Amino acid sequence: MPDWAEPVVRYIIEVGLPATLRVSAISVVGASVVGIVLGTVLTLDAALARIVTRGYVEVFRGLPILVTVFMVYFGLPSINPALEFSPLTATAIALILWGSAQVAEATRGAVQSIPREQHEAAAALGFGWVGRHRSVILPQAYRRLLPPGVSLLVNIIQNSTLAAVIGGIELLQAAKSQSERLTFFPPAGIGEIHAAEIFAGVMVIFFLISFPLTRLAAYLEKRLV
Repeated sequence: MPDWAEPVVRYIIEVGLPATLRVSAISVVGASVVGIVLGTVLTLDAALARIVTRGYVEVFRGLPILVTVFMVYFGLPSINPALEFSPLTATAIALILWGSAQVAEATRGAVQSIPREQHEAAAALGFGWVGRHRSVILPQAYRRLLPPGVSLLVNIIQNSTLAAVIGGIELLQAAKSQSERLTFFPPAGIGEIHAAEIFAGVMVIFFLISFPLTRLAAYLEKRLV
């Protein structure tokens, strides 16, 4: 490994990668919890709750994610200074808003794909609405949610790079900062350009994370759906 590469790799692995994984983990958990709740609401008979939830889903599915990031990072503090977030936190919130809309629609489809006979059989066994969904409907629907859930994880990991646009130090931004540092003359850098090697390394890292997950999603889709 060249002398210039060791500090670059260390910074990317120790600073950029953990930030990307942290934002991704928070976003996936938040999007899953919120999305499953909202998706279940979309299957209820309560018209007002369905209309409000449908509006939320359509707004955040229709907006470019970058617009949502800007809205959270720049827009919310202008409404209330207490709503000022760090770049990584703002990105995680934006990804939760976007991801929960995707999960909500997938949950609605999964629940409504369960044959009506399943509902009727559970009702005949004495289950109420809550018991029917908790014990019969939702467990089957969750199995069908796993493949799109894994695909969502891949999308969130890749879209976590949007944090770089608002100054967040994640994997891509860490690589960019190191690439720029090397172009400076000593003592800050070495006066050389190594952008191709650095960003090729970032590409490899993203591939090593994303490819197994895309294969897992395809496997689960064949086995569970």
